[in-house]
Amino acid sequence: MHPNRNSIDDKITRFVVKLSGSLFFSKDFEKVAEALKDIVSKKKDIQLILVAGGGKTAREYIDVASKFGTDQASLDEIGIQASRLNAMALIAALGSISCPRVPTTLSEVVHALESPKNRAVVLGGLHPGQSTNAVAALVAEKVRARRFINATDIEAVYTENPKRSKSAMPLAQVTTKELEKILAGESMKAGGYDLMDPIALKLIERSKIPTLITKCSPETLSESILEDKSQGTVILFS
Repeated sequence: MHPNRNSIDDKITRFVVKLSGSLFFSKDFEKVAEALKDIVSKKKDIQLILVAGGGKTAREYIDVASKFGTDQASLDEIGIQASRLNAMALIAALGSISCPRVPTTLSEVVHALESPKNRAVVLGGLHPGQSTNAVAALVAEKVRARRFINATDIEAVYTENPKRSKSAMPLAQVTTKELEKILAGESMKAGGYDLMDPIALKLIERSKIPTLITKCSPETLSESILEDKSQGTVILFS
């Protein structure tokens, strides 16, 4: 283990959770927010870093702007702003356990974690060209997270896209290389990042970040953090 070079308390256990953009303004949004508050009330020595996806809001704005020939970097910036709006909504739902501001840089994330009263820190995207999955992986690497939980709208990684193939089978484990092959051909355009992307996978691989892909629900989040269960797909290192 490398000596801690951050100014944040290394006695605190940190979990990074990427929340699917589909969660926001869904019927489960309030339930998930309540579950996150319950988690920190039961476990006093943890901090949650929550990364909000852009979801439908981001895609709608990106679709409009793309009709006018907007470049991909600018479309990425639109997606980032949408994800930060979702982050603000989650901060409102979490109330006093959360840092009241949305960090916009990695250093701001670390600074927010320095305050023990911030039991949760919520952010959206950081840089054009990075999915919020990549952002979550980068934050997990920086703070040496106990676990990176990618909470999606499906319960696991499948052998192929379950929305397109009835023969798709869920996987309990998958290596980064295998997942890269499964996701080959998925859109890398702004607003198109979904389950995971090559940048996120490279970050997970290089720092051996313990990563779980699972359903975004109150039950799975509680089990993944409080009970260290792995319902979904565990990413292994090649």
